[in-house]
Amino acid sequence: METSSTLLVETSGLNVYQEDTKILDNVNIKVDVGDLVYFIGKVGSGKSSLIKTLYAELPVIKGQGTINVAGFSIDSLKSKQIPLLRRKIGMVFQDFELMADRNVFENLNFVLRATDWKDKNDIEIRINEVLESVGMLEKKYMMPSKLSGGEKQSVSIARALLNNPPVIFADEPTGNLDPESAAQVIEILCNLTESGKAVIIVTHNYNILKKFPGRIYMFENGTAHEHFDEGIDIGEL
Repeated sequence: METSSTLLVETSGLNVYQEDTKILDNVNIKVDVGDLVYFIGKVGSGKSSLIKTLYAELPVIKGQGTINVAGFSIDSLKSKQIPLLRRKIGMVFQDFELMADRNVFENLNFVLRATDWKDKNDIEIRINEVLESVGMLEKKYMMPSKLSGGEKQSVSIARALLNNPPVIFADEPTGNLDPESAAQVIEILCNLTESGKAVIIVTHNYNILKKFPGRIYMFENGTAHEHFDEGIDIGEL
C-alpha cells in the first residue's frame, strides 16, 4: 500500500523481530528528503535488523507498529509489491556483492535488465552516467578482481543508483576499506543528499561522523533514539 507522506523513511512505535525474538522496541525514526542519517551502536544492537525491516526482508508483525519507506506502507505491503518498493531503495553492502565472473559493465547491465530496461542504448547511457558520478567510468570494462576495495564499493554505489532511487541504505559500507578509501566512499554517499536523496549509513567508523556530520540514531538498550550530543565517546562504543 502506498502512502502520501513527504518523509522518505518513517517508523512509529515499531517493534522489530527476527522470527519470535524481539530485537528492537518502540522505534520512531524520521528521514526526509536530503537527509544524511547514521545508525550507530554496538554489534548486535539491531542496526542491520532495522535496515532489513525497512527493506522488507524481515516482516513487520501485525500490530507491532507502522513503517513507511519511499511512499510504501511496509506493515501492510503485499508480496507482489516488494519488487516495486525495492526499486525505490538503493542498497550498498559491506562486501560489495559484485558478481566475480562479470566485468563492471556486465554487473550493472544485469541489474537494469532485471528491472525491465530493454533498450541497449538507454542501458549504456545510464551505466555511463552512474559510473561517471562515482568516478569509475574508466573502469567500465574491468573485472571486480582487478579493482581495489574502494573501487569495488564505488561500483556498488553506482549499481545502487541505477534506477534513481530516492533512498539509499548503506550497511557498513566502509567495513572492508582502508581509512582513505573509506573517506572517499562516504564522501560519495554524502554528495548524494545534494540531489535530494535520503542516505542512511550503518557504521562502526565513528571518525567518519566527525568528518561528514549528519543526524545520528543511537541503537542501545533494545531500541533506537536520535542522538543530539556533539561528542561521541568512541571508546564506549
